[in-house]
This record gives sequence, structure tokens and C-alpha cells, in this order.
Amino acid sequence: MRRFLLIMVLVAGSDQLTKLWILQQFSLHESLPVIPGFFNLTLLYNSGAAFGILSGLPLLWRQVFFISISVAALTTLGIMQYKLGPRHFLYAVSFGLISGGALGNVIDRLHWGAVVDFLDFYLGQYHWPAFNVADSGITVGIGLFLLLQFWEERKKPEQVVDAA
Repeated sequence: MRRFLLIMVLVAGSDQLTKLWILQQFSLHESLPVIPGFFNLTLLYNSGAAFGILSGLPLLWRQVFFISISVAALTTLGIMQYKLGPRHFLYAVSFGLISGGALGNVIDRLHWGAVVDFLDFYLGQYHWPAFNVADSGITVGIGLFLLLQFWEERKKPEQVVDAA
């Protein structure tokens, strides 16, 4: 459980520190090319979910909805950590990454009414929606969880089905 909490706090903390730095250095929509033609730092606010989904809804409705979903997700992840964490240390890593990301983004919603995004990747005309450290933690954590599930499923002995 300590590993889970440590990772959660590290992800949420690094997310908030990077956002604080971006907010101090950039104006809204200001962009700094880091790798020209591929990666910029660009300050944006996302009032919706992933890819701006639901951003057109009234602020109060969005806040209640997204914060409720985040609290439910954090509760579920805590339960999953309690049940699966002892099976393999990578569950704690996975759930800590996801929880830290969820916590980082919910802090933004409570403070700004939107999530601060700033990592802006593109290639020619193809542009990935901007994201942040919290989103990265969530994505890597989910990927790790899915890999663990796949790995554990492959380790199970094959079950023989009796046709009789």
C-alpha cells in the first residue's frame, strides 16, 4: 500500500509542479517549440474530458460530473489496490500512476474549473490533443494494468472442457 500511495503522490505532485511552472511562464495559447515540427509546450485549458468531450456543457454540471467520476475512480482504484496489490508489485505501480493522474486533474478542476494541458505533439497536419503529466500517468498506468492482466491470463493453466 505504501508503494501505491508514494507513486500516487509523486505523480500528482509532479503534475501540479509542472502545471504551476507552465502557468507562471506562459500565457493562454502561447507556444514554445521544443522539437520543431514535432513537440511544443503550449498552455491550454481543457474544460471537458479527453479530447475536450463534454466541454460545451455548463460549468457546474461539468464540475459535479467530472469530480464525481474522479472520486468514484479513486475509490475503485483503492479497492483494486487492496485486492490485487499483494499479488504483484506492478499493480501498485499501475494503480498509483492512474490514481495520481486522476488526483492531479481533479485538483485542476477544483482550482481552475478546467484541466491545464501543455504537452503538444504533432507531425505535419496530424495533431494529437494537448495533455499533461497526469494524463500520461493515467495512460501508462492503464497500459501497465492491461499488460499485467494479459500476462496473468497467459500464466493460467489451460482448462480442458469436457464435451460429455
